Amino acid sequence: MSLGRAHVLASRVIDALWRATAGAHTITPVGALRRSEAEIDDIPLLAALDEGDGQDLLDAASRLSFVDRVVSRSPGQIALVVDDTPVTIHLVAAEAAGGALLALTGSAAFVAAVGAVAREHALALDGWHLLDASGRPMPCPSEEELYDRLGMAVVPPELRDGAEAVPLARQRRLPALLSDLHIRGDLHMHTTWSDGRDSLTDMVRAAKAIGYEYVAITDHSQSAASSRKLALEDVQRQRTEVVRAARANPEIEVLHGIEVEILPDGSLDFDDGVLEGFDIVLASLHDAAGQTPSALTARCLQAMENPFVNVLTHPANRVPALSPGYDLDFDALFRAAAASGTALEVDGAPGHLDMDGALARRAIGQGATLVVSSDGHRGDVLGRQMRFAVATARRGWVEPRHVLNARPLAQVRAFVAAKRDRVRSRT
Repeated sequence: MSLGRAHVLASRVIDALWRATAGAHTITPVGALRRSEAEIDDIPLLAALDEGDGQDLLDAASRLSFVDRVVSRSPGQIALVVDDTPVTIHLVAAEAAGGALLALTGSAAFVAAVGAVAREHALALDGWHLLDASGRPMPCPSEEELYDRLGMAVVPPELRDGAEAVPLARQRRLPALLSDLHIRGDLHMHTTWSDGRDSLTDMVRAAKAIGYEYVAITDHSQSAASSRKLALEDVQRQRTEVVRAARANPEIEVLHGIEVEILPDGSLDFDDGVLEGFDIVLASLHDAAGQTPSALTARCLQAMENPFVNVLTHPANRVPALSPGYDLDFDALFRAAAASGTALEVDGAPGHLDMDGALARRAIGQGATLVVSSDGHRGDVLGRQMRFAVATARRGWVEPRHVLNARPLAQVRAFVAAKRDRVRSRT
């Protein structure tokens, strides 16, 4: 399943158990879900017990009304099926929670690499426990304490797919990854002017409630395959509404943007005279039109040459758990993005999560600027989908310095203006 569906399901189980046990236990997602992988096979949860043996929690889990069936139960765990998805709840004493989080979150390669570090300190990782030289379990109620005992910086969960981060953690040279707190604004969202559920005003208010400094309204252009789109004759009417919303919400800057289609011949859905009037322009390739990967790549490259295109959105157009998306020449895209001053998007919609971490890392390695966006179609998902986008970017070792919308609005405007000026200067 996709990360979005897994997150919703895990939250449903955690919230129900929290209510059923009066918040007596701390329950945390682990495994691929905690690593924020785009595709999830099962949902493991870890319950840290402040007191008792946790049988109250296991009893509560077995009685949840939405559980399809209980597969197995032992004193230390229960395996359930919820919405045809395996869910396993592990129990651990609070004093050993750090080791359990480490063991259950990391890939096998990551845990083995940390175990090798432990041996160098005359310690040992044995299952969920860190053992001292005498083989006695050492209390590690938090991961921070365990890593500190090993002389390491804490490795963010998103970097635990393999062992690469371990030597950097030992040297305390891990990147200072992007976090939700670094995001100053959301540059991709939709309203009822296209296929969004909520009005433009409601989306602005939702963004303001999150605490953003700015927001861009970027509805689909007229050739999009979405259920509704912004027709050319409606652009000025929408711009008037953007101005009205900005005046009514002076705490947040409101940009008038567009998500314009890249057509099969590489041209854009609106001509340059129309695009020039927007504060920011996102270009998307939704329709493969039966073309080869090289032709699709050429369409994207042609779009990025346009002086008014500022962001290429979800380049692979993938659908996690369903489709890997386009097989583009991504390195050519990354080089062109850096050279042209076009940002590339990490899209937090559960139906995209694109670019994925591996592509995002390659992009910043070639000097491309990223935009990390919610692609929200409802006000109540803006924060959640931005968290997915940030987590996906973190999997690509992305830092705030790589991200356009981690910068003040003046720098976003300067980024847009620089491309327009650069192209004009050549002509």
